[in-house]
Amino acid sequence: MAETSAAHTDADVAKVRRAPKYSVFAALGAAVGIIAALILSTVFDGTGEASPFTKVVYSPSQAFGFIMLWCVPAGVLLGMLVALVLDWTIGRRTREVHVAHEQVDEA
Repeated sequence: MAETSAAHTDADVAKVRRAPKYSVFAALGAAVGIIAALILSTVFDGTGEASPFTKVVYSPSQAFGFIMLWCVPAGVLLGMLVALVLDWTIGRRTREVHVAHEQVDEA
């Protein structure tokens, strides 16, 4: 038995737009936040005295961790805002492409 198949092709026009990858911008923002925390913790070495609120002396690595708790979310937020602005500006430009839908009917 020979099998026959018929193919139907429909041409259509689709709009294509570019969009940034938000996860990449969030990761880059987190990296910028870590670098900012590292710079802030080395520039401001603090004091060797106990904190007036907790009465504890914090090591430089603990201070780096505390500063990182603020800088990393701020960096992620900044990266997401940059991605959103890029999406608004670049996303407006669309281009039309011709696509072909092909359906194969097997008999």
